[in-house]
Amino acid sequence: MTVMAHDMPGAADEELAKLRQECQQLEAQVTAKDWELGQLRARFARYETALRGSHVTVYTQDRDLRYTSVSDPMLGREIEDILGRTDEEILPPDAGAAVIAIKREALANGQPKRAEVALDNGSGLRWNDLHIEPLRNEAGDIVGVTCASVDVTERKEGEAHLRLLMRELTHRSKNLLAVIQAMARQTARHAGSTSGFLDQFAARLQALAASHDLLVRESWYGASLRELIESQLAAFSGDDGAQVSVEGVPVALKPEAAQTLGLALHELAVNAAKFGALSVPEGRVSIAWALRGNAIDLEWREENGPKVKNRRKKGFGSMVIERNLANALDAAVNLKFDPEGLRCYIVIPASQILATR
Repeated sequence: MTVMAHDMPGAADEELAKLRQECQQLEAQVTAKDWELGQLRARFARYETALRGSHVTVYTQDRDLRYTSVSDPMLGREIEDILGRTDEEILPPDAGAAVIAIKREALANGQPKRAEVALDNGSGLRWNDLHIEPLRNEAGDIVGVTCASVDVTERKEGEAHLRLLMRELTHRSKNLLAVIQAMARQTARHAGSTSGFLDQFAARLQALAASHDLLVRESWYGASLRELIESQLAAFSGDDGAQVSVEGVPVALKPEAAQTLGLALHELAVNAAKFGALSVPEGRVSIAWALRGNAIDLEWREENGPKVKNRRKKGFGSMVIERNLANALDAAVNLKFDPEGLRCYIVIPASQILATR
């Protein structure tokens, strides 16, 4: 009994020291785990911040396609309203069936899947690029899916806009080619020589290009009537422009009207430079227009030039001014060979007017 009395305190002290050591080790482990947990929380916070700043939503689902985690609100629902629900409960019926089928396929064969679907997010349709990966446990068994949904609505809208622009470009290119072909045929028919044809055709192409420059600058929206007139007469009005006056209200024409009227103005300017008011220093040309109701009344008036003779045979210029304007724009055209100077009256209908500005 005496030996036991001596042994018990020593054993107790040893056990207590051992417990203290184990407690210290556990505290160190807990501290290390807390530090690791803090690091994980910081990383997760950065991950969540990155996701919130992107157009990507990451979520997981079990084998029943019940949501187990969601990084961001989606489909017009808060995270709390999504967790625990299935795709049948939150996806719209039309697109939901296709999405569910793709996820089921990933669960069945263990292969990643990708699809683009349009889903209603509560404020309208948004296009989503879905990346679906089978989710496995430590044993390698498929226990659900991990999905990343990328909002690609802007890209899809951009692609649709690009397709529209390509169709419009094709349409305009065909129209432009038809105009150039007709211009070439008609110029050749009235040209007296090959060199004459080349000079006239090149000048008409430049006039057409000048109208197109205005339209391109305005993204093919339309063209200012004043700028159209000034661009077509720039080569004929002299350095100081004293021989030409342009006056009228701000108004813009639709693209086809600008193109056709530009060619007519070019022909009027060429005729004035060769035979009319712009062929002599004292000659003057005035172009004025005003709104009459919903239409534009435009007048081309030449003064102080050579006496004008009425032509028996109409050339290409007269045809462009009278026939093309009337046919293409449904415009009323009155070309008068007044001895005191050429007069041209054009009424452009409201259907060809884009806006007043």
